[in-house]
Amino acid sequence: MSKKDYYEVLGVAKSASQAELKKAYYKLAKQYHPDSNPTDKNAEIKFKEINEAYDVLKDEQKRAGYDRFGHNAFGGQPGGGGGGSGFGQSSGFHADINDIFGDFFGDFMGGGAQRRPSSQVRGSDLKYNLTINLEEAFKGTDKNITFNTEVKCGGCQGSGSEKDGGGTTSCDSCGGRGVKRVQQGIFAIEQPCSKCMGAGQIIKNPCKKCSGQGRSSQQKNLLVNVPAGIENNTRIRLVGEGEAGMRGGSNGDLYIYVNIKSHDIFKVDGADIHCKLPISFPTAALGGEVEIPDIDGGKISLKIPAGSQNGEQLRLKGKGMSKVRSTSRGDMFAHIHIETPKTLTKKQRELLEAYSAEIGESSNNDGSFFDKMKNLWS
Repeated sequence: MSKKDYYEVLGVAKSASQAELKKAYYKLAKQYHPDSNPTDKNAEIKFKEINEAYDVLKDEQKRAGYDRFGHNAFGGQPGGGGGGSGFGQSSGFHADINDIFGDFFGDFMGGGAQRRPSSQVRGSDLKYNLTINLEEAFKGTDKNITFNTEVKCGGCQGSGSEKDGGGTTSCDSCGGRGVKRVQQGIFAIEQPCSKCMGAGQIIKNPCKKCSGQGRSSQQKNLLVNVPAGIENNTRIRLVGEGEAGMRGGSNGDLYIYVNIKSHDIFKVDGADIHCKLPISFPTAALGGEVEIPDIDGGKISLKIPAGSQNGEQLRLKGKGMSKVRSTSRGDMFAHIHIETPKTLTKKQRELLEAYSAEIGESSNNDGSFFDKMKNLWS
């Protein structure tokens, strides 16, 4: 009886990729596995055919020979073996259906090949919220922070074992795999081993100080350098300053999230700063000079042009925030805010009334007034 075409057995085209071959094989292998069809002899025959076909096509050299010479490429011995590729005997094949499921979920759900776990476990990353004021953000600062974390055990130097402990040995409960398989029907679920906590290794003589963990809880103090020009919500990463690893594992990292407090005068926009500049009506009309605070703690003399309008902004180049890793600065924008006095002396009132009469301003709703309103939007 002539053998079926291997591509036909797997239900794929001759141009199928290795990923497509693998996907088709796993699908059919699960469907026709004898464990899933204990009373169906045809399923066992079909399963052997599927395994034989995949055993050849998954190997690039065997596949090339098969594509050229067909079944004759192997001298009557399918798969290139010395006795055929019968059920449970082909190269690289495991008849246990749990292995098929394990490989399938590993390949298609991100697991990949199983590796023997290490007894070392990397420490967790930590987050710390640091609040500074705007002047500190401008100049840069060093801040002392204190937090509780897991640090390397001083008794065993992080190994988790007494000095004469003799290291580790494979866990006798899980055989060093770190997981144990629990059967549920034809499916199997792997769970972390409760004896070694998933490490796969058992410390022969655990450190008495840390009970074999290699670390202990302790308060930690650090000096954090905050660079000049740092922006709000910036993250600073301190490598290796997070939790200590377990049983000699590497440390996690510490992430400092910098929050800049609101300022009484300045508002920040990137490297630029903005402030309100309150001036009187006479200064706005006649012009003048005022002193305003600088973010560096000094004073800046600012000229107010005659005829300045409410809401106009005056730009002071290079008077803004520092920039990280730069000698330049942003700009300052002073927004003019003309103050209207709430109370007037008799003389002030008389002068303003005279001014009003001089310019001919009226409170009547004449056309000229509405024209002025329209012009504000143009």
